[in-house]
Amino acid sequence: MKSTKHELLQPTHVTRTGFGYDIHPLTENRKLILGGVDIPSTKGLLGHSDADVLLHAICDALLGAVALGDIGKHFPDTDERYRGISSLKLLEHVAALLKQAHCSITNIDSTLVLEQPKIAPYIEEMRQNIARVAELHIHQISIKATTNEKLGTIGRGEGCAAFAVASLQCPIE
Repeated sequence: MKSTKHELLQPTHVTRTGFGYDIHPLTENRKLILGGVDIPSTKGLLGHSDADVLLHAICDALLGAVALGDIGKHFPDTDERYRGISSLKLLEHVAALLKQAHCSITNIDSTLVLEQPKIAPYIEEMRQNIARVAELHIHQISIKATTNEKLGTIGRGEGCAAFAVASLQCPIE
């Protein structure tokens, strides 16, 4: 058959979207690490790794977009190799998995939820860390912070949560 100028080209890639969520309790004698940034605080997040809820939510969003499970599947808290590990290393591994799948991250949008301390002064450094590790442009990463208006566990200052949405371009299989 002869093709015409008006024939539609078949797409080679599809947009995939993933959602991530994480929450950890705040406790004494732990560093508060968010987005790979050590934030001055009287309490830090409790967890097997550095408990960086922001990076955990982002990893889950990225993994979910390509149906590869969650960070618990890839980095179980029963594995001593991950005790105290920087979540930037986890993000680096997830970014490598996406490359192996020939997927590219187009956008990450995230929200941190905690009462104290104020996060705004650290957001640009968090964005830079994520961009560097995931090999993205800083404009592809959005980080927002809010409180829980003193409601519930987070509102009482007992924990911190993060939400993330990621969009990727992946080849059509």
